[in-house]
Amino acid sequence: MLAHDHQVLVRPEEIGLPDLGGRRRTPGFIRRRTIPVLQEMNGAREPWTFGYLIDVILTRDPWMHRLDIAAATGTEPRLTADHDGVIVADVVAEWADRHGKDFELTLTGPAGGTWRAGVNGPSWTLDAVDFCRAIARRPASTTVDDLLNTEVPY
Repeated sequence: MLAHDHQVLVRPEEIGLPDLGGRRRTPGFIRRRTIPVLQEMNGAREPWTFGYLIDVILTRDPWMHRLDIAAATGTEPRLTADHDGVIVADVVAEWADRHGKDFELTLTGPAGGTWRAGVNGPSWTLDAVDFCRAIARRPASTTVDDLLNTEVPY
């Protein structure tokens, strides 16, 4: 066990977490199956495949819980472009796909970046974590309105 800045870091193998690569070994016939219960998202019920659950939700959900814990304990999460930036980019891509409208979005911080669709949409500059918290319906300092009102699942 390692300790640093009052945070305890544990190696996954020390607590018996499975290899995350096992997700990719889930057979295609299972990945393509639809989960029996429709999911409520943006006022509509939608089907999810097991592949979406395994690949997307089981990555985003623990990441968001990490941010929730940091917010609850008053600590700053350590974010990197290589890890957190990839998750944020995936969230932005799904958010853009879900609303399908023009926009320009600049997210600040280590996990941030700039995304644009079309030329005539609104423009926002927000903190990357705050954006993700807002569209996940978590407490955030960003006001959720217009396109930002499009929820993305975690």
